Amino acid sequence: MVTTAPRNWPETIPAAAQAAAERWPDAPALVAGGASWSFVELWADARAAASAMLACGVGRGDRIGVWGPNSREWILAALGAHCLGAAIVPLNTRFKGSEAADILRRSRAKLLFAPGDFLGQDYAALLAGENLPELAEIIRLDGGWDPFVSRGQGAEDPAVSTALAALSGDDVSDIIFTSGTTGRPKGALTAHRQVTATFGNWADRVDLREGDRYLIVNPFFHTFGYKAGWVACLLRGATIVPQPVFDVPETVRLIEKEKISFIPGPPTIYQSLLQELAGGKPRDFSSLRVAVTGAAPVAPALVERMRAELRMQNIVNGYGMTECGVIAMTRQGDDAETVANTCGYPMPGIEVRCVDDSGQDMPPGEAGEFWVRGHSVMRGYLDDPAASAEAVDADGWLHTGDIGTLDERGYLKITDRKKDMFISGGFNVYPAEVEGLLAAHPAVEVSAVIGVADERMGELGKAFVVLRPGATATADELIAWARQNMANYKVPRLVEIVTELPRNAAGKVLKTELRA
Repeated sequence: MVTTAPRNWPETIPAAAQAAAERWPDAPALVAGGASWSFVELWADARAAASAMLACGVGRGDRIGVWGPNSREWILAALGAHCLGAAIVPLNTRFKGSEAADILRRSRAKLLFAPGDFLGQDYAALLAGENLPELAEIIRLDGGWDPFVSRGQGAEDPAVSTALAALSGDDVSDIIFTSGTTGRPKGALTAHRQVTATFGNWADRVDLREGDRYLIVNPFFHTFGYKAGWVACLLRGATIVPQPVFDVPETVRLIEKEKISFIPGPPTIYQSLLQELAGGKPRDFSSLRVAVTGAAPVAPALVERMRAELRMQNIVNGYGMTECGVIAMTRQGDDAETVANTCGYPMPGIEVRCVDDSGQDMPPGEAGEFWVRGHSVMRGYLDDPAASAEAVDADGWLHTGDIGTLDERGYLKITDRKKDMFISGGFNVYPAEVEGLLAAHPAVEVSAVIGVADERMGELGKAFVVLRPGATATADELIAWARQNMANYKVPRLVEIVTELPRNAAGKVLKTELRA
C-alpha cells in the first residue's frame, strides 16, 4: 500500500533555516538557558559557525562529530557543517570512549564538538589514548564555542554563501550509527532532501504549528530529537526549547514558564506529568496541546488520562527507524485504542508491505515482516555494501526486521522483532552488541541477552552468563563492570549466572526458552 504524495519542502536543512529567517524573522526560534534567539539570529549564528569551520579546513564531503547534550551549540555546529556540505555524525552521550572512538574513526570525522563537562564527564578525556588519525581537533561546546566562532569571518562571510550555492538536496546531511544483529554499529547515510521532506510531512501529520513551543527532551543524537525535533521546528516556525537531560522538576518548570504546547517522548514522560498533577502542588499544564509518543507500548488508559487530565487535544503514536526516519504515524482524531494498539498509518509517499519469509504479501491481520519503500529510505550504510544490499533489496524495499500486521484500514501494528532488538527507555538495544561487549570481561565465556518487561522503562536487559572454567564473578560484579564499559542504556539490569545456554541442534542459542 502507498499513501498520498509528499508535499514540497525546502531542499536542504540550511534552506529550511534560511526560509524560516525570511518568513518569521523576529519570532523566537530557540529558548535556552534563560535566553532567546529569533530565526534571523539563529540563521546568522549558523552562518558564523560555518565560517569558523571553513577556517578549520572543513569542506564539502567532510564529516563532523557532534557528541553532547541538547543545546543551542549542538544545533549551530550541525547547521554550520550542513551549510558547507559536510555531514554530521551524532554520537550518543552515553557512549564510553571506545564506543565513540570506533565511530569517529570509521566515519573519518575531521572535527568533534563535545562538552568539557556534562554530568561530571570530560568527553575529550574519554578519548585520550584512542587512535584517531583523522580527527584534527576537539572543540568544547561549553566554554569553547565563542573562541571557535571567532576564528571565522562571521555571518556575512561570502565563502559561506558560495558553499550554500553548491549545496543540493542530494548531499549527505548525516551519518547516524545504528547497532544491528552483527553487534557492530553501522552508519546510515541520509541526504538533505530526505530529511526535509520526511519530517516536513511528519510535522503536518502530528499538527506541529507555527508558534508552537516545542520541548525537545528526546536527544539530538537521535532522529527523534534532531529531525523530528529542531529540524521540524525550522520547517514549521515552532520555537525550539531543548532540555539536556530528562528531569521531572525541570520539565515541569519549562512547561509552566515557557508555555510548552508540544511535547514528544516515551510514555514515562506523560506518566511523570500525571503524577505531578496528583502530587498536591498547583500545576499549570494548560498550554499542552500535542503529545507524540513512540518507542514503547502505550496503554489505552494512559491515552485517555492524557486527554482527560492533561487536557491534550492530540495524542499520536508512531513507528520509525534510523534507516528510514519515520514510517507511520497515527492521525489526528484517532481513538485511544488505535493510538495505543497501532503505530499508525504510512506517511505520504511511503509504501509498506507485510510479507512472509518468501516475500509474499500477508492478508490483513496476519503477521509478517514489514518492508518499506519510498523517498525516506537511507542511501545505504557507510562503507558496507554487503550490509546495505542485505537491508535494501534491488527493488528498493527496506527489510525492517520488524514483525507485525496491517489491518484493513492500512494501520500497522508491531508484534515482534525479527532481529531480537528490544527498547529500553526509548533506546534501541541490540543483544548481539551487548553480548559482544560482555565477552571482553575476563570471566565471561559466553552470554545471551534478552529484553524483559518493565513498567517504567518498557523493557530491561537481562543477561544469562556462562563463566569461563575456573573463573568467578557475581551478578553484581558483572553489572558494575558493564556500567564502566558500555553506554548505560545497554547495561543489563539483571544478570543470571548459568552453567550452559539452551541451544538447538545447530548450536544456536534458543532465546525463546530464555524468555519463557
